[in-house]
Amino acid sequence: MVAELVSGVLEGLVKSPVIAARDLSKVYRMGSVLVHALRGVSLTVEHGELVSIMGPSGSGKSTLMNILGCLDQATSGEYYLDGSEVSRLNDDQLSAVRARKIGFVFQGFNLLPRMTALEQVELPLAYAGLPNRRQRALQVLEWVGLADRVSHRPTELSGGQQQRVAIARAIAVGPGLILADEPTGNLDTRASEEIMAIFQRLNYELGMTIVFVTHEPDIAAHTRRIIHLRDGELSSDERNLAPRLAYRPSDNGRYA
Repeated sequence: MVAELVSGVLEGLVKSPVIAARDLSKVYRMGSVLVHALRGVSLTVEHGELVSIMGPSGSGKSTLMNILGCLDQATSGEYYLDGSEVSRLNDDQLSAVRARKIGFVFQGFNLLPRMTALEQVELPLAYAGLPNRRQRALQVLEWVGLADRVSHRPTELSGGQQQRVAIARAIAVGPGLILADEPTGNLDTRASEEIMAIFQRLNYELGMTIVFVTHEPDIAAHTRRIIHLRDGELSSDERNLAPRLAYRPSDNGRYA
């Protein structure tokens, strides 16, 4: 079922890291002032990791997220995604990389208001030119617990349900990397735990590589590795040997 849809996860398991960033710097010009958003950040994320990137406002975490997601390019440094250098690609090439290799989940869900849940998930499959789009979309929606909501539009769904649609859309094409930017920021405590249970299940059962950007320690505590940025520099990178579990196999992905 969904294991087939995320076959991209298995590609390169014995090859290059999903993310290999070397000495990334990003400088913005604001009038006559140069703002150094990133200052020589280097990090590697291997296949199957569950990582959070934390930092206060202005730390550079959103800038780093945009570069890792091929939404922006570094001023200097190198970025390899699945072994391919993407730091020198043009806009069209970056768009193609995003469509096939990266799934995005945002705080505000970013769903199209007039589309049903099913249509939302079919959209990236259409962009990628994949066959059997309706069947794939139905399978992924069932996997995130929305089999009975496929015909609902965003206004007919709760915040947690909208984020489940967004996750289904993000994984539909089988990307090698999921980037989640404050994915629980608009949700209450219970819905947040349910969403984290889905992310943990994606990681534990399917081996998907997931990177969060969050300012919430409670959310970062669910991940296996926590990276801190401060003033555009990597200030710490630690393994979390006892992550908080929202998902347990016996729950079939439900709130624990």
